[in-house]
Parts: sequence; structure tokens; C-alpha cells
Amino acid sequence: MIDPSAGVSDNVCGTRFCCPTIDTVKSAKNGRDGRTRIIEGALRRFSQDGVSATTLASLREESGVSVGSFYHHFASKEHVFGVLYADTLRLYQEAFLGELRRHEGAQEGIEAIVELHMRWCGDNRERAHLLISERPPKRDEPGGPEVSESRRAFFRQVSDWWRPHMKGGLLQPVPTTMCYVLWLGPATEMCRLWFAGAHQPTQEEITALCEAAWQSLRQQPKSL
Repeated sequence: MIDPSAGVSDNVCGTRFCCPTIDTVKSAKNGRDGRTRIIEGALRRFSQDGVSATTLASLREESGVSVGSFYHHFASKEHVFGVLYADTLRLYQEAFLGELRRHEGAQEGIEAIVELHMRWCGDNRERAHLLISERPPKRDEPGGPEVSESRRAFFRQVSDWWRPHMKGGLLQPVPTTMCYVLWLGPATEMCRLWFAGAHQPTQEEITALCEAAWQSLRQQPKSL
């Protein structure tokens, strides 16, 4: 799921595999096309069947590449997943940080991220399904080191935005996991229902999710 808490410090306020991102692959034209087809095919299969139920044969069939071509680019299904997960997380984090930096106010920033989360998931359903439904790669698995480092860098930047609002008495000092749960947990659950075809979120409901996130994360006035 889109839970950035694993493998990072506890407070948001206070054998290595080579897994280059899709956009930075530099190879011959045919090689690049083959790699891209595998990634795109894997995204479709993983989002429909899940990583564990997807076979190498189905990956090759979906992408239209030979056995030799597949192993020229990837060592295993897990290698494909690691590259895809790391790249998807990067895209989500870039969108998140770009939106967050547009808002100086605490309430505006908190609520804008919930809106961004719902919009990004709707615009990138297969990638969002991957982040929401699959376990992130561990440190010793393909993509694991890249995911861990991107999360550390991501939370440093979120902390840079959060800290002044906390010191100013607007936002609570919240541990990383609780920050995620309170900020985006309900929105992520709404996306699960959406992707499963059980419910289509309305703008009114998204607005309510934004308001609930703010009320959960704001510092409450001290009683006299």
C-alpha cells in the first residue's frame, strides 16, 4: 500500500541489486523497447492478478518478449517487481512533494495532499493498486535499497515542511506511522473500495476526507 513508514525514522517531525528507474534506462533502441514492454506488461499483470499469482510465462506472454529477451533485462519476476515498485513510488513521491510545496499554510497543505492522493490514484490506477496492495521490497530484495533510500529522502523533505507548522502550534508532533494513518489512511481505504468496484467516491466525500485529516493532525486548542 501507499504506506511510506517502513524503513524510516520513527518521527516525521522530530548482495545489492541494480534497479535503475524506467526513465533512466540507457540502452540500444530494441533493448529499451523490450524492457519497457516487460515493465508495462508486468504492471498490467500485477495489478490484475497480484505479484504472487503472476508467473514468468504470463509476464512474457503479456509483454510479447522471448525468454532470452526477458533474462537479458531482468533476473526474475521479483527483479521486475522491484524496479516497477521503486519507480512507481518515485512518481508518487514527486507528485506528493510538488503539491505540498505549493502550500505554505498547514491546513491548506494537509487537505491538498488528500486531494492529490485521490487524484493521483484515480489517474494511475494500476500503479496505485501496486502501492496499495503489494508489500514493498525488503532491503535485501531487488528494489529494496532504492525504496529505502527514497523513503528516507522523502520524509526528510516532508519533515522540513511539517516542522515550522509544528513549532508554530498548528500541527501535532506525530510518529511516522501514525502520521500516515491519520493523514492518508482513510483516503487509501476509499481507494481500495473504488478499485474493487464497491464504491465511487464523490467530491463531497473527498472534501470530508480532507477535513477529517486536518482535524486529526492539527494541534488542538489547550483547555483552560
